[in-house]
Amino acid sequence: MARRGRRRRILAWVRNVAALLVALLWAIPLLWMFLSSVSTDSDVYRVPPTLWPSWHWENYARAWSSAPWLRYFGNTLFIALSVVILTLITSLLAGFAFALMRFRGSKVLFYIVLSVMMVPQTVLLIPNFILAHTTGLYNTYWIQILPWASSVFGIFLLRQTLSSLPQEIFDAAELDGAGAFSMLVRVAAPLTVPSLILIGLNSFMGAWGSFVWPYLMTQSNSVRPIEVGLQAFYGAEGTDWTGLSAAVTFTTVPIMILFFCLQRYFVQGAFSTQGAVQ
Repeated sequence: MARRGRRRRILAWVRNVAALLVALLWAIPLLWMFLSSVSTDSDVYRVPPTLWPSWHWENYARAWSSAPWLRYFGNTLFIALSVVILTLITSLLAGFAFALMRFRGSKVLFYIVLSVMMVPQTVLLIPNFILAHTTGLYNTYWIQILPWASSVFGIFLLRQTLSSLPQEIFDAAELDGAGAFSMLVRVAAPLTVPSLILIGLNSFMGAWGSFVWPYLMTQSNSVRPIEVGLQAFYGAEGTDWTGLSAAVTFTTVPIMILFFCLQRYFVQGAFSTQGAVQ
């Protein structure tokens, strides 16, 4: 028993050290971004680099005044929340249908939906650009929302989650007179809250960090999001690295706060349904 306990402590120590090393690996770029944001241009290009910056906080004021950031934040928040709401609705509806509703061709249709993940989005940029101009959606909020209103990952996750639930839960609801919509709202949705939060977080972070699509589909600052606004630091005379680092820092902080507040849902692979079946 003593040997087994010592082996467990050693494994726990190795696991903690490995986790710490991985955390440091991911934290180094963030730390470097912050150090660059409070440095001078000469410090950024210094070799070997300095780990103690000169604390030029005025870089943040200069970065903030270089672009309409309040407008960019508002646009990004509106787009991201709209994408999250539509993605949750479509994922729940489609996941419920594929998991619990029996109809001819359901499996084939589900595999067709999954096949969308295999299509590179790059090859669709030109056709989508032409379609956006043809439909009048170019340079609008809608062109940044509607293409991401559904998620193949979300549909797959909800379908797998609902399929893993005991069938007795839905049989009992049906015996109580619940219809399909009632079971969706009163049974399926509450039991899939962790999965819905995970889908919502992924959708929000994807919309917040989107660059290529809004850069190609918009041309006005009135509808452009944060990531496109960072282009203000690239010019013919070069890149303003200290200003760019400062802007990246204060545009990244909100999504980092959101992640740290809800991080447990990123690693929660399953949820308990104990007590649902009596």
